[in-house]
Amino acid sequence: ATPVALLVASGEGARSGIVLRKVRSIEIASKIDTVIFDKTGTLTTGKMTVQRVTFADSAVGIGNASWFEIAYGLSKESNHPVSRAISRYSLKESKSTPAQLKDFKESPGIGLAARALVSGSAEAREVPVILGSPNAVRKATLSLPQEIQSAVDVALANGNSISILAIDGEAVLAFEVGDSLRSDAAAVVEELRRRKIESWLVSGDSRSAVDAMGEAVHIDSNHRIAEANPEGKISKIRELQAAGKKVLMIGDGVNDAAALAQADLSMAMGTGTDTAIASADITVMRPELSGLLDSLRLSRKTLATIKGNLLWAFLYNSVGIPIAAMGLLNPMIAGGAMAVSSLFVVLNSLRLKRVLK
Repeated sequence: ATPVALLVASGEGARSGIVLRKVRSIEIASKIDTVIFDKTGTLTTGKMTVQRVTFADSAVGIGNASWFEIAYGLSKESNHPVSRAISRYSLKESKSTPAQLKDFKESPGIGLAARALVSGSAEAREVPVILGSPNAVRKATLSLPQEIQSAVDVALANGNSISILAIDGEAVLAFEVGDSLRSDAAAVVEELRRRKIESWLVSGDSRSAVDAMGEAVHIDSNHRIAEANPEGKISKIRELQAAGKKVLMIGDGVNDAAALAQADLSMAMGTGTDTAIASADITVMRPELSGLLDSLRLSRKTLATIKGNLLWAFLYNSVGIPIAAMGLLNPMIAGGAMAVSSLFVVLNSLRLKRVLK
């Protein structure tokens, strides 16, 4: 009654680009009443590009080409979509020459840091370098130059991400990075609302970027959380769970992995990092966010089919076994009835093949 339905559901999901990695997701999906979205790579396509680069009149005694070498050396070590975009851009500007780095460290939701070997006016020296959010860079520098601050304001007004390169305590370069909203994102959020499922947007991006995205997909302003680090995402999930909510988290990055593990049900986009995919119960391999709705629909229909199969099996055996025990059932008829029962279970399970069509 159960394995046949699970087998058909898994096959149908795979054909539709939905990988059910854990059987428990079938049951939990029917109880989900809250969905938490990450922003970059989830509500958006994740195909980030550098849209604008701003230089500061810095006192650091190295040329612009060396700045890109450092940015390339840092960003190529990270799998975050913003870092990938900066890496591709810096690769072209640095002519494939990354800076020599030591003590590299990635802090999810904050940025990248290391010590880089740079050529100054006198001799080469090691200096601390950071590629990260404006808040992270402000803590590591005295102040942001006017050119960099203006670039931050413009990027935030555009709803884009902004990453700043700081060298030896001075902000020298700002990358404005943006991507596009998934074409069906707003429709998915609206369908969730129609099903009385709450939607939240929890992202490590700035307040203005999160608000711009929230407005685009019609997520209520009191359901948007900006500048959330991995611990902040976990805290929000726990808060909702303590209130009795069944939470589905959907994300794609390294900084989403812990939150995916905390949620009642987790889902990762197939374009995301291996860490996020390994942490998720369900992986959506196709580019459309509607895979979320199809996953919930398939899970609920599968659970209903399993319950129907079990009810049939229970009623069938409750009637058939006593009759057979009293010797009132011919063995040939009993064997035929058993075959019919198995056939019924299989045919009922095969109805799942029409769920996603």
